[in-house]
Amino acid sequence: MNKVKAYDVIVAPVITEKATLVSEANQVIFKVAPTASKKDIKFAVENLFNVKVKAVNTLVRKGKLKAFRGRRALQSDTKKAIVTLEEGHSIDVTTGL
Repeated sequence: MNKVKAYDVIVAPVITEKATLVSEANQVIFKVAPTASKKDIKFAVENLFNVKVKAVNTLVRKGKLKAFRGRRALQSDTKKAIVTLEEGHSIDVTTGL
């Protein structure tokens, strides 16, 4: 997998209050492509950030039906990856790539 493919796998970092709390446990949360496997995610994170990945956990949040000003719309499904890093490695997602 080259760097262009790695950028297609990792869509964006998740910057929320819960994401900053898990960063204390040496974990980082990313939005990833819906078709990305755990191996793809691990390889992409290791290549883009030059870190060693210990584990990858994924979850799919199903789209919700929302209403705004009387219009109903279905939000799309999103896939997230919780990446646990080896001891001594860290990623600062606020700086960007």
